[in-house]
Amino acid sequence: MIYILALFVPPVALLFNGQPFAAIFNLVLIVPCLVLGLVFHVLLLVPSAHAVIAIYHERENRRHREIVEAIERHGAPPGWR
Repeated sequence: MIYILALFVPPVALLFNGQPFAAIFNLVLIVPCLVLGLVFHVLLLVPSAHAVIAIYHERENRRHREIVEAIERHGAPPGWR
């Protein structure tokens, strides 16, 4: 659901995902992309692409952190090395 929000309202999706600095950068990115997007239409997709990539990257970091913490708490899985 957050990815759909990222496609249509990128800064809000980044805020909901807990990335305020990325949301501010995305707002700054929207201004030139809207102006230059009148000529180069593909630039209108840049803020949405930035939001989707940033959200994906943050989720992968969270997943990695959870796995590392679980290994630290409970040890390596049986049969590992």
